[in-house]
Amino acid sequence: MTSIRERNKELILRAASEEFADKGFAATKTSDIAAKAGLPKPNVYYYFKSKENLYREVLESIIEPLQAASSIFNQPGLPADVLSGYIRSKIRISRDLPFASKVFASEIMHGAPHLSPEQTEQLNAQAKHNISCIRRWIDQGLMAEVDPHHLMFSIWAATQTYADFDWQISTVTGKAKLEDADYEAATQTITRLVLKGCEIAEHAPVASEQVG
Repeated sequence: MTSIRERNKELILRAASEEFADKGFAATKTSDIAAKAGLPKPNVYYYFKSKENLYREVLESIIEPLQAASSIFNQPGLPADVLSGYIRSKIRISRDLPFASKVFASEIMHGAPHLSPEQTEQLNAQAKHNISCIRRWIDQGLMAEVDPHHLMFSIWAATQTYADFDWQISTVTGKAKLEDADYEAATQTITRLVLKGCEIAEHAPVASEQVG
């Protein structure tokens, strides 16, 4: 059973993600976070001590899933399976954590001033590892000679856009809110573009289960 403390912290984190995503760190007020969470303002300071700490907690809440998504590169696997699994995980993050994803993207665009040196090193090390895996597959003749860095950047951009530009995507598709089927279509489309564009043989069918 979830404790009152855990429930309140979750409410505050969710509200903070929305406020920081909408207004940015500087313009966000703790009173607005408390109001959105439906809790007294002192609760924000009781659980998180400061707005800065709360912002870092929001960043941490998205860094962990991002690292988990990359974990598929840390085990043996064929390029088709690894890249399709990675794309699926990244789309799932954009669907399930859209506000925290926007906060993270904004943080990166501003030079990552609130990321700790440890977090920056952790993220960079994983990215370099992922890219080295792609380079190895190319050297082994398992995929076309593409630039590994820009392939990774392209996957990041294609999957992140479903969090950052959700309003535009919903408007163009004529939907108030994207459904699971839309995220599944996005996953399949991006995967197909990457695998076909990189001339990667689909040794096993790309998983067709819903993103959830």
